[in-house]
Amino acid sequence: MSGYYTLFKSPKSNEWYFNLKAGNHEIILQSEGYEEKSGAQNGIKSVQTNGPKDDRYDRRESATNYWFVLTAPNNKIIGKSEMYPSSAVREKGINSVKANSPTTEIKEK
Repeated sequence: MSGYYTLFKSPKSNEWYFNLKAGNHEIILQSEGYEEKSGAQNGIKSVQTNGPKDDRYDRRESATNYWFVLTAPNNKIIGKSEMYPSSAVREKGINSVKANSPTTEIKEK
């Protein structure tokens, strides 16, 4: 089973978001909030374009966690990962985004 995007509007913030989910339905990338639905849709297009490119990933860490952000060519953050316990697990997350980001399947909630 391949990955897909979910597109939804938060009733709490009234903003639009998207998630990229792996084939097992786990969230592998979360977006920032967008005022308009079209902004979130453009964010998905940006993930589809930039997700496969290794140089678009900013690998980050703290004393106890590892995570990454996916950036556009202008260095604006497109999406972020969950927290991982090690850099090796973070790399698996990046590889999953690389593999799943080109999908065109979008499920709107």
